[in-house]
Amino acid sequence: MYIRKCVKKGPKKSYTNYLLVESVMTPKGPRQKTICSLGNLKPRPREEWLALVRKVEDALAGQESFEGPDPEAEAIAAKVRARQKKLASPKTLTQTSGAAEAARSEPVETDAEIVSVRIGGVTTETIREAGPVHVGLSFYDRIGMDEELAACGLSPRARVLAQAMIMNRLIHPDSEHAMPNWIGRTALPDLLGRELEEVCDDSLYRNLDRLHPHREAIERGLAEREKNLFNLEDTIYLYDLTSTYFEGQALGNPAAQRGYSRDHRPDCKQVVIGLVIDRDGFPKAHEIFDGNRVDTTTLDEMLEALERRVGRKETDPRALVVVDRGMAYHDNLEQIRRRGHDYLVATRQNERDRWLAEFESEEGWKEVLRENSPNNPCQKKSRIRVRKLERGEETLVCCLSDDRVEKDRAIRLKKQARLVEDLEKLSKQIESGRLKRLDKIHQSIGRLLERYPRVARYHSIDYDAESGKLVWTENDERRRIAESLDGSYLLKTNRPGLEDDEIWRLYSLLTRAENAFRSMKSPLVERPIFHQLKHRVETHIFLCVLAYHLLVAVETTLRNRGIYTSWATVRKTLSTHHVTTVVLPTDKGDVLRIRKGSTPDPEVRELYRLLNVPQRLMKQVNTWHRAHPT
Repeated sequence: MYIRKCVKKGPKKSYTNYLLVESVMTPKGPRQKTICSLGNLKPRPREEWLALVRKVEDALAGQESFEGPDPEAEAIAAKVRARQKKLASPKTLTQTSGAAEAARSEPVETDAEIVSVRIGGVTTETIREAGPVHVGLSFYDRIGMDEELAACGLSPRARVLAQAMIMNRLIHPDSEHAMPNWIGRTALPDLLGRELEEVCDDSLYRNLDRLHPHREAIERGLAEREKNLFNLEDTIYLYDLTSTYFEGQALGNPAAQRGYSRDHRPDCKQVVIGLVIDRDGFPKAHEIFDGNRVDTTTLDEMLEALERRVGRKETDPRALVVVDRGMAYHDNLEQIRRRGHDYLVATRQNERDRWLAEFESEEGWKEVLRENSPNNPCQKKSRIRVRKLERGEETLVCCLSDDRVEKDRAIRLKKQARLVEDLEKLSKQIESGRLKRLDKIHQSIGRLLERYPRVARYHSIDYDAESGKLVWTENDERRRIAESLDGSYLLKTNRPGLEDDEIWRLYSLLTRAENAFRSMKSPLVERPIFHQLKHRVETHIFLCVLAYHLLVAVETTLRNRGIYTSWATVRKTLSTHHVTTVVLPTDKGDVLRIRKGSTPDPEVRELYRLLNVPQRLMKQVNTWHRAHPT
C-alpha cells in the first residue's frame, strides 16, 4: 500500500489529489487498485507518507502502532472501511454482462461473502519468505533510515532501490547482478506495496552512484537518531581497523593496494577500513584507506571524521577513545590528547615486559567478577585478575587471564631459549678473543638485557675479568614469580578515577568492534569485493555499514530484553514465516486468490513480541477471477 499523487490541469488552475493505492495480482500481472481518496493531504509532509501508510495498515488490522494512535491514520482507516463495506454489498458484487467484462480479473473485498469451495482444487502458490524482510523493514523505519535518505534529496525510486539493497545485504547478500533474482524470491514487493520487477543490475549500479556523495550526511543523521532512540552515550569510542580484499586487478581503483592482509590473502589487492563504534556497538563513523596504509597513520584522520559525524563541541565532556596495541605509540596517544579526549590502550609486548617487574608481588590483585550470559548460565568464564599501578598522569593495569597462560608461557620459554643461545654466542666471542675490550663486552650484555627484558630479569649475567669468561645463572625464585605472570597483558590510560576492574571492562568492549567487522565480513558478506571503481567500492562498504546499523539495532533490542543472540540465529528462525497465495476454486467456476501472510510459529511470534514488531505482515489482498459465461 502506498500514496499516489494525481494532478489534474484545468484551464486556469491545477487540482491535486492524493490516492491510497495497493498492488494486486491479476492474470495479466500486477495492477494498482485505488483504496480511497485522501484529498490534498496538506497536513502531512511528503517524507512522512510511508509512515502514514504503515499506521493506516496497522489501524485496519486492529493493531496498535508502536508510536501510539494517530488521528489522521484512524480517519483514513475509517474511510477505507466504509468503502470496503460498500464494495462488499450484493449490488457491487453483481457480475456485469458481456464476455470481456466477465473474463477480466477484479479485486473485490470478500469479508462479507460466503462462497462454496471445491476442496480438492485448493492450492497455494507464490510462496515467498517474509519474516527476515519484515523485521528488517520494521527496524529500517524505526531508526529513520528512509527519512535520512529523503533528507539527502534522493527520489522515491532511489530510496526504494537503496532499501532493497540494504535488505539484501542484511538477509542474503548478493551481487548487484544476482540481487533482482533474490528480490523475486522474497516477499519484499508485498511488504513494500509495490512491484520491483523492473529492477535490474544496471539500475542498482546507478543507485550506488547516487548514494555515494551522501554517505557522511546519512551516517551523521543515523548516529543522532540512534542516540535518541536507544539512549546511547557519546562518552566512549572504540576504534579498530580491518582489511577487505578484491577479486580481480582493480585497476580502476587507486586505493586498491597490497598490504598487511587480515584476511590472510596477501596475493590480493585490498583496502583498509577504519570503524568507530560506541560502547553499545552502534557505528559512529567509518573511513576507507588505501590498502597499504599503516595503521598508526589513520588515527588522526579517523578522529577528525568522528568529530564531523557526532558534532562534538568543546563544552562536551571528554570522551574515552579505546584502541588496540597497534595504536600504542606516543604520537598516536598525543593525537588523542590534542583533540581533547582520553585514551585507553593495550601496551605493546616490549613495554609490558619492562613493567612486569613492578607487578611481581602477590599483593594487590583483584579478581574480576564476570556474569554468564542468560542464554548460557552454565558457561565457564575464564578467570581474570587485575592490579593497578599509578605512574604520574597514567594508570597501568596488569591483567592476568587464565585463557592466555599457555600461549604466553610458550612465548616466554621461546625468548628464554633465545637468550641462552645469544649468551652462548657472546661467550664464544669472548673466549676466542674476538671481543676483548671490557666496555664492548658490557655493551653487548646491556643489549641482551634490553632485547629480552622479560626473561633477563630472572637471570644474573656478568663478566668475570679474572677468568675471562661470561657467567650467567638463573634465579629459581624470580623465575617462579615470572611464571606466575604468564597470561598477562598491560593496559594504560590517562583518565583518572577509574578502578582497575572498570578499566579492564572498558577495554574488553573493544571486542565489539571486532564483532562488528566479523559481522560485516561473514553474515553481511563484505568480502571479497568485485567492484572495480573506487566510488562503487566505497558505496558497497557503506551499504554493509548501513545493514550493520539494522543488525546491531535488532541485537541491542533483544539484549535489552535479556536475550543474547545473534542476528544469524534470528534470521534463521524468522525464515519460516512466509507470504503465500491461497487459490480457492468455487462451485460456480470462479477462482478466488487470497494473498496473505502465513500464521507465524510460536518461536517467530515470541521474536516479534521481543522486537516489538507486529505479527501481521501485510493487508490481505483478494482477487476474483470470473469464469466465462456459458
